[in-house]
Amino acid sequence: MPLKKGRSKKVISRNVSEIMSSFGNTGKIGSSKPKTQKKAQKQAAAIALTKAGKSPVKAKTGGAVRSVLKRDAKRRTKIY
Repeated sequence: MPLKKGRSKKVISRNVSEIMSSFGNTGKIGSSKPKTQKKAQKQAAAIALTKAGKSPVKAKTGGAVRSVLKRDAKRRTKIY
């Protein structure tokens, strides 16, 4: 069944459950074969969020901006 369109949590949740259901039946998500259930869940969440037009990083942190340390410097850099 195709994934639903929409940006609400309800639609995203339904899309994740739809992807996980197909993973349970076929053992595949699209053309990939995740080795564990946990990796399949992460991949399903990323696919559903991408379909909704949301970034998995923004959805996880709850904000649009987060700061990280760069490898070569000791100052923090903002990632959008």
